[in-house]
This record gives sequence, C-alpha cells and structure tokens, in this order.
Amino acid sequence: MTIDRIVNDAELRARLFPVTGRKTFLAHAGVAPLTQAAVDRIRIAAEDGASQEQETEALFAELDRSRQVAARLLHADAAEIALVGPTAFGLNLVAQGIDFRPGDEVVFYSDDYPSNVYPWMRLEEKGVKLVRLEPAGLGRLTPELVLNAVGPRTRLVALATCHFLSGYLLDYRTIGEELRRRGVLFCLDGIQSLGAAPMDAAYCDFLSADSHKWLLGPLGAGIFYVRKEQQSLLRPALVGAWNIRSPGFIAQEEIECEAGARRYECGALYAIGILGMRASMELLLDLGIEAIRERLLSLHDFLAEGLRKRGWRLLAEGAPAEARSGIVTATHDRRNLAADVEALKAQNIFVSLRWDRRGGQYIRFSPHFYNTHAELAKAVSILERGGSG
Repeated sequence: MTIDRIVNDAELRARLFPVTGRKTFLAHAGVAPLTQAAVDRIRIAAEDGASQEQETEALFAELDRSRQVAARLLHADAAEIALVGPTAFGLNLVAQGIDFRPGDEVVFYSDDYPSNVYPWMRLEEKGVKLVRLEPAGLGRLTPELVLNAVGPRTRLVALATCHFLSGYLLDYRTIGEELRRRGVLFCLDGIQSLGAAPMDAAYCDFLSADSHKWLLGPLGAGIFYVRKEQQSLLRPALVGAWNIRSPGFIAQEEIECEAGARRYECGALYAIGILGMRASMELLLDLGIEAIRERLLSLHDFLAEGLRKRGWRLLAEGAPAEARSGIVTATHDRRNLAADVEALKAQNIFVSLRWDRRGGQYIRFSPHFYNTHAELAKAVSILERGGSG
C-alpha cells in the first residue's frame, strides 16, 4: 500500500481513516483521530480483557512487540524504550531523575509547549540556573542560537523537535552531535514530529512523546526513550512493583531496578492504549516515514501558497525546506480569525485557533498525509469568502 493509493481511493481512505468519511480534519497538531487499525486493536484487547484476566503472558508478549515497533520508529533499541505517556510524564522523569546540583544550567525555550517548560522551571528550587533561548522568530531555534547558549555549567538542553505553533522543525542532529562532543545531556519533546518526520534518537539522550497527534494513537499512550548509556545516570523518579525487582510480589531489602528502560515503568501499563498506538505506528512505518514527510511538505507548500496569495501572513515565512513541517500557521490583519474558524467548522473542516505570548492570534492548519490537496483548496476557498470582519 502507498500514500498515493490511499489519497486517490476515497473508499480505502475512509476505511483506514474513518474521520475522512465524516469531516476534513486539519488539526493533527492538536488531538488527532484514531486510525481504524488502532480502533480494531483496542477492541480486540478490550474483548480479551472482558473474557479473562487482563494480564496474560500473551499480553506481555504484545507489549514487548510494541517496544520493538517504537524502537524501529526511533532507530533505537527496544531496551531503550519505556511505554509511558503522556509527554509531560517522560519530561518530568528527566527533570526529577537527574542529580542536578546548585549552579548547574538547563537551556530551554520559554515559548515551547508548557509541558516542555514547567518541568525545567521547577528545577530552580534545586538551585539550577535556567538559560532561556530568545530566537528571532517564534520557534526558530537554530543550532547556532542553541549552542551559543551552552556554557561550562550547562548540564542539559531541553527542546522540542518541532514547535507546536510555528511548526519550525529543529535541526536536532547538528545540535545533538555537538552537545555530545561537549558532554551535555540532550532531552527532546518529540510529540510534534513522531509520525510526521524521520527521527533518529541516537542524537539525543532522552525523548518523550504521546501518541495522540501525528502518530494517530490514543490519548495517554506514549513512548519514553532513554539512551542505554544514560540509564544508570537517570534515576527512576517513581518506583513500584513493576520497575523494581520484586520476586513473588515480595518487597526486597534492596531496591534493584529492572533492566533497560523498563526501570521507568513503575506500575501497570496502559496496555489497551499501547496496543492501539502500536497498530497506528505499524501502519505509518509500512507507508514509510520518509514518504509521509515528503507528502506533508507537498501539502504544506500548497496550503502556504494558497494562503499567501490571499493576504495571509505565515508564522514560519521564509523557513528553509528542512525546517518546514506539516504545520502551517497563519494570521491576517483584516480578518476575524475566530469567525473564520467557525466558518470552516460549519463546512465540517476542523482547524485550530491559537495565540502567542503577546496576544497575537493565528489559525493553525495541520493536515496529515491522508488529507488531499482538494481539501486544502476548499478550506482556503471558504476563508476567501466567509468569516471576515
């Protein structure tokens, strides 16, 4: 199966992605609809759980397979994957699991999504110094900007692989390579790019991402990656019967962690959600993440040009191709954007209304690969004739 076949066969598209038979969904950077594959897998798991004990050896084998699929997505090892979400959970495990000392520095971006801001802000209570990045444009975090902020006391750099509002993709490879050379830890919030752009976790030390955006999985099912070399450094902030060895369910005299990234799974896993996430991940991997990336760039450029011709200003205007994502965020000085969003909704087209720190208002479009150019053209056409004021 290919992306071209899906987008050119309405029946197949609706069978794989049921939302397409009901509405035009252009808000995958928010909370995305499930694939039919995820729905089917969740239903099977729920029915199994209704007919027997929920925890079985077969289920544990399925969870292990889910780790392997997540590892494929990240070009990582299954022993580096913990199946925990949401994104904030993993980021907090990093913030609370590193032995920070007074005077250590953490470099981060205050205008990232709040889940990738608050865990680092809280470290001030431990005497950690916060170094806040100040890019020229929203989300435009260049390697030069990031690396110039790193000093001799920098312990960690914490960034997002893709900015949630501007859609600007981070050059995490260049940044990660240099940070490793300098001995600085690197943590990524990967939720806005997993499933939409290739990811090689070898360039970072930690990555956290829930599945409910571009991975098209359930809310609360997620992936937490910890590089093997850092698993002894990152102390599990939460402990329980699952991540501490407890033979026969008997608490031991010494706390000994389970092997690999399982040490970060402190309790029973969200198994149904994880299996649904895996079903969607397998579909995306079968189609090819590189092919999905190319398709999203095509949709991005088509939509951006349509908006630009009609007087809209793009938040990531001028971004090079390698920094563009599936997100197109735009504003217009002479339009009522809230009314525009409602006009689209009245035609069963769903986008996101968003704001920046200064109160600037934007419409964020975030189509996925199965959306069509015709759907985007219709959305732009509706904006051209309705919702102004």
